[in-house]
Amino acid sequence: MKELGELKHFLGLEVDRTKEELFLCQQKYARDLLKKFGMLDCKPISTPLDGNAKLCAEEGRELEDSSMYRQLVGSLIYLTITRPDIAFAVGVVSRFMEKPRKPHLDAAKRILRYVKKTFDFGLLYKKESSGELVGRCDAGYAGDQHTRRSTTGYSFHLGSAVVSWCSKRQPTVSLSTTEAEYKAVEMAALESMWLVPLLDDLHQSIDYSTILYCDNLSAISLAENPVFHARTKHMEVHYHFLKEKVLEGEIKMEYTKTGDQVADIFTKGLGAAKFEEFRTQLGMVSKSILRESSW
Repeated sequence: MKELGELKHFLGLEVDRTKEELFLCQQKYARDLLKKFGMLDCKPISTPLDGNAKLCAEEGRELEDSSMYRQLVGSLIYLTITRPDIAFAVGVVSRFMEKPRKPHLDAAKRILRYVKKTFDFGLLYKKESSGELVGRCDAGYAGDQHTRRSTTGYSFHLGSAVVSWCSKRQPTVSLSTTEAEYKAVEMAALESMWLVPLLDDLHQSIDYSTILYCDNLSAISLAENPVFHARTKHMEVHYHFLKEKVLEGEIKMEYTKTGDQVADIFTKGLGAAKFEEFRTQLGMVSKSILRESSW
């Protein structure tokens, strides 16, 4: 073992720090990615996914060489290590890895156009004396055009920026928005149960209920009510794990308005203004802004 000093670069991850702040990005990796796929001189764009895009598995011309598409999507997945803003868009294009078609490739290239505009963006963590773990979760109901499955999205903030996030298609079809949202909350609760002991190992003990913000009052009521209703009997038993955590005080459900739900960025395509607002709330900034300040 060798002591190599403070971490600066590791497998494409770049780390910059001051006494009060830590900045994580993949600036060089993003630039190399654009160069590799011939998009270094492309026209930049403000969002990674068209909000009106409806990608289907069987529409469009099949690609003659699908290996390039798989390489591109795989590279974009690696970029999400420090880029939660592209997590949903990358998740959408990754659904078509088996038989990609021209519209899917166009959508993947649109992500690169967005990366071109924001290649120096990353996560900024600020030193704070009292940063609490806070979760936000949401679901995009029946968003998959082929399977009609919903998409779960959640994020966990610890202080100034996110430390954990997810955008994932749900394994089964939900029969209502309440069921889709409840599944999303349950997944977020599972992540919380993993993060709490991890932080304890890092000597950051959590002696309070982890707040989960949700924009669906029915899902919150279902989580807080220990009585099973006839209309929820079809839901799998393990989704009721959430009820135990709420009753035990480990999770506290809170309502937030849909317009303030940051987790929306992980479940659907958004307009430029709302997308940029939520991106900022995730703790993402441009490295060029840091250079103009104390960095």
